[in-house]
Amino acid sequence: MKPRTLLAETVDSALEATVALSFSRIGFQVRDRLFQWSDLSERPMIGKVAIVTGATSGLGLAAATRLAALGASVRLLGRDIGRTEAARQQIGTATGNPDIEIGVADLADLDDVRRYADQFCSYHDRLDVLINNAGALVHEHQLTVDGMERTAQTHVVAPYLLTHELLPRLARTPGARVVTVSSGGMYTERLDIDHLEMGPEGFDGVKAYARAKRAQVVLNGLWAERAAATGVTFHAMHPGWVDTPGVQTSLPDFYRLMGPWLRTPDQGADTMVWLATAREPLGSNGRFWLDRHPRWASKVPWTRTSPAEADRLWEWAAARAGVAAGGGAGHLPTSGPIGNAPTGR
Repeated sequence: MKPRTLLAETVDSALEATVALSFSRIGFQVRDRLFQWSDLSERPMIGKVAIVTGATSGLGLAAATRLAALGASVRLLGRDIGRTEAARQQIGTATGNPDIEIGVADLADLDDVRRYADQFCSYHDRLDVLINNAGALVHEHQLTVDGMERTAQTHVVAPYLLTHELLPRLARTPGARVVTVSSGGMYTERLDIDHLEMGPEGFDGVKAYARAKRAQVVLNGLWAERAAATGVTFHAMHPGWVDTPGVQTSLPDFYRLMGPWLRTPDQGADTMVWLATAREPLGSNGRFWLDRHPRWASKVPWTRTSPAEADRLWEWAAARAGVAAGGGAGHLPTSGPIGNAPTGR
């Protein structure tokens, strides 16, 4: 990758300040030219195992396809066996990689998550990459079989549980990484643990989604700190504004307005795959990324997260996932808010 010159940094920062240009396909294309990104083919994944959740369409399908093309043993996790099998066949045909397996688990059922993790660990002695990508924006209040609001469970609690259950396999694999796919929509919300599970009265799916995505980024920083001794690297990213089936159905007005400027799924998945394969991300931990560069997780002061709030979130997620929360967050940096600086700390 081309070194980041002062001119390139200035252009990149100007793009980021505009938001709309940064998140659109324009931002991706300009940065690709500025920094002459590699196509990642020089980083083969042969012999490495990767799990991609939400891999049946959109970003997850694009990321899984690129990882398979690099030679990875890809494990697709979806909630519908028919769609997941169709994705497996599509990826195998496109890449010529036969080492693709499917798993079925609904993140709205925590027992499903536990069963999948147990099955995976029974058959695999290593896990190089876990990409927590699955999720959806819903406009109606729904409760899961576990009695939680669906958005909070599928975006926050279930990925927390899956990461917890798979951490032993990740920890025994040199260079293992966990990549969490957030959303630029989180910039509009601060962490609000008391209202992370919104009730049926006045339910706002967009707000619930943004709050959950904010929580994902805070948890990413906490995982980096609390699991530092394992050697596993944790990073979160947002893909920009991407043309996916989820955007088309969940945000139809936005899709009609921004359609020509939306990124392709491959463009949106680029940083996800880069974080999963490149050497550079191993030199840091807990960061938040867009277009292969660390970004501020908060653009305005009132969306920053304090260490105390981060600690509460960890306890909240652990309690709902049914796992021991472990020690407090006293060892987290206390010189500033969590999840605000480009370092993710």
